[in-house]
Amino acid sequence: MRQIFLDTETTGLSPENGDRIVEIGCVEMVGRRLSGRNKHFYLNPERKSHEEAVRIHGLTDEFLADKPKFAAVADELMEFLAGAEIIIHNAAFDVGFLNEELRRLGRAPLGQQVAQITDSLLMARELYPGKANSLDALCKRLEVDNTSRTFHGALLDAGLLAEVYIRMTRGQNALVIEEEEETVVVEQDIPAIDLTQFTLPVLRASEAECQAHELILGELKKSRTDLAHW
Repeated sequence: MRQIFLDTETTGLSPENGDRIVEIGCVEMVGRRLSGRNKHFYLNPERKSHEEAVRIHGLTDEFLADKPKFAAVADELMEFLAGAEIIIHNAAFDVGFLNEELRRLGRAPLGQQVAQITDSLLMARELYPGKANSLDALCKRLEVDNTSRTFHGALLDAGLLAEVYIRMTRGQNALVIEEEEETVVVEQDIPAIDLTQFTLPVLRASEAECQAHELILGELKKSRTDLAHW
């Protein structure tokens, strides 16, 4: 399945109150390898950005004034996303904004146009309960270089998320379950044997064997005497 790592930057925090998307970044992965196919859009949000938002992503109203509106890129974006698994960090935030933009155009919500939506933040919380799981925190924990992240940028963050995801899920596709060989011990009731019922034969030495035995003993006695005189 195609996987697409997606991130957005916005004018503020609330799509319900009219905040809009100003940037979308998408990074494609196929078979756990980056394909090199990405999508990146700067958008004119048709409204001013909150100062706090500008401090985060650095996209000023002046910079965005001549950029296309979401309606102009919607077809290209949704064609790229169609049928893929979409992986987003804190998916509720980005999906909320995308769904609002799609609603304005009379289109179906994102979840109805893609294979599935995966929230990497929820994955991280399961893997690292009780720890900070922001993208920056995960980059540090998993040794992903994010030194170029002076501002939050949608395409940059989508690329970082792809690296983080690979490291969070490393080994899952190579998991091999080996069956252990079991030693089966079968217990049987074996009756005790009374050895007293057997008569053991006594084998006596022949005359020749007795003479040979005496000869050997004599030679051993002589050897010991010779050693004693050394």
